Amino acid sequence: MFGALTEKIEKVFKQLRGQTVLTEQNITDALKEVRMALLEADVNYKVVKEFIEKIRLKAVGQEVLGSLTPAHQVVKIVWEELRDLLGSERSGIALASRPPTVMMMVGLQGAGKTTTTGKLAHYFKSQGKRVLMVAADPRRPAAGEQLASLGRDLDVPVHRSDQEDQVRANAVETCAAGVKRAREHGYDVVLLDTGGRLHIDDELMQELADIRSATSPQEVLLVADAMTGQEAVSIAERFDRAVGLTGVILTKVEGDARGGAVLSIRAATGKPIKFLGVGEKLEALEPFHPDRMASRILGMGDVLSLIEKAQEQFSKEEAEALQRKVSSNTLTLEDFRDQIQQVHRLGSFDQILDMLPGGQKIKSMVGKGSVDAGLPEKEIKRVVAIIDSMTPKERRDHTVLNGSRKKRIARGSGTSVQDVNRLIKQFLEARRMMKSLLGGPMGMGKRKKRKKLVRLLHSH
Repeated sequence: MFGALTEKIEKVFKQLRGQTVLTEQNITDALKEVRMALLEADVNYKVVKEFIEKIRLKAVGQEVLGSLTPAHQVVKIVWEELRDLLGSERSGIALASRPPTVMMMVGLQGAGKTTTTGKLAHYFKSQGKRVLMVAADPRRPAAGEQLASLGRDLDVPVHRSDQEDQVRANAVETCAAGVKRAREHGYDVVLLDTGGRLHIDDELMQELADIRSATSPQEVLLVADAMTGQEAVSIAERFDRAVGLTGVILTKVEGDARGGAVLSIRAATGKPIKFLGVGEKLEALEPFHPDRMASRILGMGDVLSLIEKAQEQFSKEEAEALQRKVSSNTLTLEDFRDQIQQVHRLGSFDQILDMLPGGQKIKSMVGKGSVDAGLPEKEIKRVVAIIDSMTPKERRDHTVLNGSRKKRIARGSGTSVQDVNRLIKQFLEARRMMKSLLGGPMGMGKRKKRKKLVRLLHSH
């Protein structure tokens, strides 16, 4: 999402670091470039003006210009101001003193409200909470059916109106009945999927206000499409005036959004961003951390979020079992496939790069054509297809793979014998490298190990 902005800001910082002495003019020129980059990212111009002025006042002080590392001091100031612009610290969900916690989802039609309701249900269920979703958009029957389908996938109940004609159902009564059901049956969280429109109107706002009065939710969350840029900010302001928001969830941030909504919405509305929708899958919902997002924008990565994602995918027992297999040289092609798939579940290649320091530089290499942009995802699918085309015996013992077996596997996976041979070679190399990194007797220098590991990772 912030690719272009990150690249431009990194360029400005590189120029600053190249100066032997920083002057007020150096900083003023650099901030002009930052200002232009933010405006091009569709950040609200008033927000940009205040942001740049705060940085300028701090950056031209004697404690910065007279320090031993003035350029690094400027980077630190920009990071701190960016973090504060985004909300300073993580804004969590307000929980009820006595269950259930009621969360009301509002927003325009098409922003992803129903899907986000399902993602939140997945998020809270994974924390061990009992969740009830309420279908409260009677004017769009498909919304109720969509929520019911999500409920079946998640094994989460969905409360709907008892009326046969859903179009005539009363959204306020449906929500009140859903909250009552949750209270009587011991649910921890109730998610109200309210109705939307293609535009804001008085009828919609009155219905939402009535639902809020009838259910007294702890959270009223606006679901807004990050692709709409500054329009998301004005939508948030209007919903807040009419209903009273407690926070925002931005969806579709994995797309071509320039980042204007993320950077503007807190400063313009005073309402915190609570979550980001980063994909279509139900688990593709990230808690929003201002400090981590500031680091991502400045090209510093977000290793903490990557670690948290990894912890969700890899249990301690799985990690220990893998280590035992690597140490004893008994890692099989089956294990190899499972590990590749687990890493892939951390996110797309682009999303993982966003969380790594310097990841934007790799992306720029992809853009210039020095790396095949689709290689990682395509290669993963090819590897999995080849291994899945093997028999269980072949997956557990690669030494039985002779010429005729390789031909059969190539036909079954839609690849070539050369692809099968290359996979086996990569697997054996990966197994040797993993054992070496765990202390195996390869006698290889650290620098050489790192180079080989980089080449190996690049091949996948």
